[in-house]
Amino acid sequence: MRGMLRELPSRWLGLLVATVFWCLLWGGFSASDVLGGLVVAVLVYVLFPLPSMAREVTVRPLAFVWLVARFLWDMTVSAVQIAWWAVRPGPEPPTAVIAVELASRSDLFLTFTAALSTLIPGSVVVEAQRATGTLFLHVIGVGDEEGAEQARERARRQELRLLRALARGEVLEGAGLR
Repeated sequence: MRGMLRELPSRWLGLLVATVFWCLLWGGFSASDVLGGLVVAVLVYVLFPLPSMAREVTVRPLAFVWLVARFLWDMTVSAVQIAWWAVRPGPEPPTAVIAVELASRSDLFLTFTAALSTLIPGSVVVEAQRATGTLFLHVIGVGDEEGAEQARERARRQELRLLRALARGEVLEGAGLR
């Protein structure tokens, strides 16, 4: 427990983010909200410690901005497509479950890629195989092998943008990107 308390200063960014989320949940940034959020963040960190991400993550600002911009674009385009399929007359759009083998074997980036893929309307991660680095996605609008390959490629490009924005050199090398 003492070791975790000694590490708290190096975890300031995570504590800050957790405190901001706490304040957003409570609807304000009063002194009591900020202090309460900080206390809760420290308690959660001490009671439920996570492994350090420092050995896998480094932020590249331009690549990160591109990741966020492209993610927002993909999310918008997909939301419009799903909305159109919901209101248009005719049969339901085709769906499929596809397997996407990712470049990285990092649990962290497998999780991040799965989260980003699920946040884009029309795709949901139904399974993730850690040992093989494979995501299984249920996607809407895929009726043939060409459509399935396009959906796989979109997920792979999402992972590559994520890796280029946040992965350290060792992770990039492991994914064959260096």
